[in-house]
Amino acid sequence: MTNRRTIIRSGLVLQPDGEAAPRDIVIEDGRIVAVEEQGAPVGDDTEVLSAADRLLVPGLVNAHTHSHGALNRGAVDDRVSLEMFLTGGGASARSRGLEDKYLSAALSAAEMIRKGCTACFDLTVEVPEPTPEGISAVARAYRDAGMRAVVAPMIADRTIYQALPGLLEALPDEGRQNFANLRAASIDKTFDACRSILANWEFDRCFIRPALGPTIPLHCSDEFLRECDRLSLEYGVRLQTHLAESRAQAAIGRTRYGVSLVAHLEELGFLSNRLSVAHAIWLEHDDIRRLGSYGVTVAHNPSSNLRLGSGIAPVRDMLRAGVTVGIGTDASNTSDGQTMFEAMRLSSYLSRIDGFVADDWISAEEAFAMATVGSAKGLGFENIGRLAVGCEADIVFLRLESSHFVPLRAPLLQMVFGENGASVDIVMIGGDRKSVV
Repeated sequence: MTNRRTIIRSGLVLQPDGEAAPRDIVIEDGRIVAVEEQGAPVGDDTEVLSAADRLLVPGLVNAHTHSHGALNRGAVDDRVSLEMFLTGGGASARSRGLEDKYLSAALSAAEMIRKGCTACFDLTVEVPEPTPEGISAVARAYRDAGMRAVVAPMIADRTIYQALPGLLEALPDEGRQNFANLRAASIDKTFDACRSILANWEFDRCFIRPALGPTIPLHCSDEFLRECDRLSLEYGVRLQTHLAESRAQAAIGRTRYGVSLVAHLEELGFLSNRLSVAHAIWLEHDDIRRLGSYGVTVAHNPSSNLRLGSGIAPVRDMLRAGVTVGIGTDASNTSDGQTMFEAMRLSSYLSRIDGFVADDWISAEEAFAMATVGSAKGLGFENIGRLAVGCEADIVFLRLESSHFVPLRAPLLQMVFGENGASVDIVMIGGDRKSVV
């Protein structure tokens, strides 16, 4: 965080409604204190930063990612479904030391910042169980990059072979017993580690916060989910889980519980405004209504949903029901990158795929709102995602000489539908400039 006063002079400031006009942004102690007509007064202690020929936008916010995926780029075949991917997901993170965990998170952070993303919700996995040291290594990587992050250990008390009926039986005879003998870490061991993480958090919560990530409801016993919720309430931290990501998850949930996954979570008392759910594709109308009534945030991940053939989330129905929707990239091994501009664009384009009712399409304005203030709500950061007085100075400078901004007619539309991160010139987080070269 900077203790100096900074004036960003003459940038074209983008507003949530798509309007953009030349403005000066005044920053003090890492926060925006004024957005005004050009000509803000300059004092002796003021740094003046020219933003001529730059479009200024709030830093994009990644509602859902997995930093451990950065070291697994290219490891997922191009014809692998979610369930096939999950059978080997744990092995890909096995035997990693603290330096590996730091490096993977640092790679994710570097790509996100370079592509105009200033905050993220990271569900990171450690095998066989979470450790305070491992979560600290991930958090240090974000701190050293100067990025905001919510870091959650991804936890469960069932293996995928226990969670999905018929999976063991489908394996070859010679290998079946090895997988049948696999066990998740004990509940006591997992929650001892989680309590230590939450009680001894060493990082500035203005930037880096802890959370809990019960990975998939089917992989968690009811007792396990209740304890996650209890710890979340006790320590005042966020929860995130993967909900109804595939058709199989939704079908197995209804068979196991006799109701939908969302209805079961409601019965457990797990739904709350502390919870964000990733994917949320295979939902019934009543499920969407329940999410809205409890203030649950959805993290929409169009890239990985397409990559793994999981389906298309009913985002318009969610917005109509008052659900706050954010946008995420998911992991680099299942979406092949951390480019929020691409995820934002896909969020709009996918809404147009199955009909001709233009009123149901996700507009550029709505996609931008989801990728900023919507995602920010899922992270629990109230003062990011906007360029307004009182907000954190998380600002991205985009070069207007980029081809997709020439000629400049509709800045928001041209950014949402044309930008891929290549125009990013400067990224500012908390008033501090980050290198993007």
